Amino acid sequence: MSAAAALPNSAYTAPVDPPIRLTLPTGPRGGLVVSSPHSGAEYPAEFRAASQLDPLTLRRSEDAFVHELVAAAPGLGAPLLEALFPRAYCDPNREAYELDPAMFAEALPDHVTTKSSKISAGLGTIAKVVSGGQEIYRHKLPFAEAERRIETLWRPYHAALRQLLDAAHEAAGVALLLDCHSMPSVGGANMPDHGQRRADMVLGDFHGVSCPERLVQRVETYLAERGFQVARNKPYAGGYITQHYTRREAGFHTLQIEINRDLYMDETLIQHGPGFERVRAAMTGLIELLAGSAVPDFLNS
Repeated sequence: MSAAAALPNSAYTAPVDPPIRLTLPTGPRGGLVVSSPHSGAEYPAEFRAASQLDPLTLRRSEDAFVHELVAAAPGLGAPLLEALFPRAYCDPNREAYELDPAMFAEALPDHVTTKSSKISAGLGTIAKVVSGGQEIYRHKLPFAEAERRIETLWRPYHAALRQLLDAAHEAAGVALLLDCHSMPSVGGANMPDHGQRRADMVLGDFHGVSCPERLVQRVETYLAERGFQVARNKPYAGGYITQHYTRREAGFHTLQIEINRDLYMDETLIQHGPGFERVRAAMTGLIELLAGSAVPDFLNS
């Protein structure tokens, strides 16, 4: 399946085209799928013009380079799905229409979700702020602009992800999604861990709901043996993707991982850091471990 195959029939013009990059294994595929929904870095010119923030500040919400950290996945039998659009522009880890009505020039339709903890934090499907709390836009947006982004970016991403998970389940009898993210090294002003140094890696299983305990324990042990400090579900237990694609009774499991950014990058300049290769090697080994774990006897028993 190509990125183009996932595009919907729509009258909208895609602001980022193609919206996704999908890299499939050349050899046999198993039950593991790897996704990077927040590492996109293609910022449309009209978005930059509408923002009151400089380009570097706009990138503060970006999970920069995460797709590079997990680039070995296809060679290990797991397809890799990346969003090419930035999360500050359209966030695929939210409901399709999870919007703050105060951002828009007109009343929103009834099908839009207008109240949630993410909206209150300014981080709906169309974000109001970047990481750190700075407001993005100079003026209110027309609802049609949100609709354009969601229909041509959000929907293709999720169409592709659903197809990948269904194909993995058909091939292996189970599907395991590793949803990959990065996080600021210190908790932000709107977070319960404000000002605190975070763990090196945070594993999110939605408090024991999205995958078996022994899988999380296997991952935690693997990372700890390589010198990483690991936490579970704090401050991130898993977002929309983790919750939406979990159906354990049907053999669909998810695990979110958050990587502390200062392990592998300069958070201010948004550049590779000296620890990049160490983290990439660890993620390559983790993907290999999970590819071997994505079997019915392990996940469903």
